[in-house]
Amino acid sequence: MAAPLPITVEDLNIYYGDFLAVEDVNVQIMPRSVTALIGPSGCGKSTFLRTLNRMHEVIPGAYAKGKVQIDGEDIYDPRVDPVNVRRRVGMVFQKPNPFPTMSIRDNVLAGVKLNSSRISKAAADELMESSLRGANLWNEVKDRLDKPGLGLSGGQQQRLCIARTIAVKPEVVLMDEPCSALDPISTLAIEDLIHEMKQDYTIVIVTHNMQQASRVSDRTGFFNIAGTGKPGHLIEIDDTEKMFTNPANKQTEDYISGRFG
Repeated sequence: MAAPLPITVEDLNIYYGDFLAVEDVNVQIMPRSVTALIGPSGCGKSTFLRTLNRMHEVIPGAYAKGKVQIDGEDIYDPRVDPVNVRRRVGMVFQKPNPFPTMSIRDNVLAGVKLNSSRISKAAADELMESSLRGANLWNEVKDRLDKPGLGLSGGQQQRLCIARTIAVKPEVVLMDEPCSALDPISTLAIEDLIHEMKQDYTIVIVTHNMQQASRVSDRTGFFNIAGTGKPGHLIEIDDTEKMFTNPANKQTEDYISGRFG
């Protein structure tokens, strides 16, 4: 299998109807690494994240202009099917969202079945186990696979959602504040998991927790906004250690040192 290429974003402008929400993003996201996006609320971090798998355009009137290349293919090319993009680029949301009527087993396999992949029971069982192991959840749930996913704790539910995401074998995993609803112990479990996952996946995480960004990421990008009604901008992106010790931009330094935001 060829080594993955960076995600290359060129001249990306993101709209909600007539409103320009994020302006002129140009960035490369390195493969098999963790990129954290930080910045004050409402500055476009999550909006940008959702353009990386075309989830943004699910919102009525929302669209993006520009290029997002994954493995050299522009996912906004009119010939590209957004459903295939979302198969390649999985997403984990802020609040754990297991399907309430499904068992743990069926939750893991939901995406695979939705993609109408014909799969034997043996292959399904193997995929389910490998996905739960990949999410560090197998040992905790292997004796209750037929019980509802909602019966798990919040942190376990989030790892179940990660297992469901990786079961469809994506190349990229997007995480939108995946720990904001979790207690510190569950947060640590997710952070440990992110460290392990970057061996196989390109990960982009939005977080409001700067300590988390400094712990889990290889590179950090800082988004900011000039004021209400103005578009968000990617101010700078660099190696995480440099961003937190010697950022190039004064706005970044002010945000990281707590002088605003």
